[in-house]
Amino acid sequence: MLNGGYPRIYKDKLDPTKAYRNYFQTYIERDVRQLVQVKDLVQFQRFVQLCAGRVGQLLNLEGLGNDVGISSNTVKEWISILEASFILVRLQPYYENFGKRIVKAPKIYFTDVGLATYLLKIENIEQLSRDPLRGNLFENLILIELMKGRLNKGLDPQLYFFRDSHGHEVDFIFRSGNRLIPIEVKSAKTYNSDFIKNLLFFQKLATDRCPEGYIIYAGDLEQRIHEFKLIHYSNIAQIV
Repeated sequence: MLNGGYPRIYKDKLDPTKAYRNYFQTYIERDVRQLVQVKDLVQFQRFVQLCAGRVGQLLNLEGLGNDVGISSNTVKEWISILEASFILVRLQPYYENFGKRIVKAPKIYFTDVGLATYLLKIENIEQLSRDPLRGNLFENLILIELMKGRLNKGLDPQLYFFRDSHGHEVDFIFRSGNRLIPIEVKSAKTYNSDFIKNLLFFQKLATDRCPEGYIIYAGDLEQRIHEFKLIHYSNIAQIV
């Protein structure tokens, strides 16, 4: 989560904070100018930093615009720029056949979790372990690895999330044919029975389309709990 996924950081043993600082400044000063006529680059930079603070959260155009001082239409345009330049991804909700109670706004994530960590001013492991967004960054890491696993096979990610108006939420839904595989992500190293609560809810909602599910966490113990598999995050390739 601190080093991110860019090969050069590992190949040349770069300090991730300095590497991402240079990367982001180059992106702002060169790439953004080529993509769109942004009048205030400082304002755009603040916008990207605020997006990092919303990793794994629903995209609220009006709220984000109010915080930056821009219109909802400008937020929409800038989000599209970040997607087109491979900075952000929007994860869409899965709501087919589940009625009108389902939240239909997307969630935002960074294509490289190391960049998000840098934008949050996290510079070392100690800061990362205490940061309130640690769980969100871990979730971001897992999503991108799941997406890469699919894309490296030449397949569409087929990844979504689920949330209803009553607060029931599943971090990711992987659609495999007609099957829906719910995935919960926890940065904890110890299993808690609360981890499967929303998986059970979704399984009941999706009936026979949800024969199994996964809990991805940072602990070493792997086991089956009901129809769900508790796995260490290094073994997520078995899912996709």
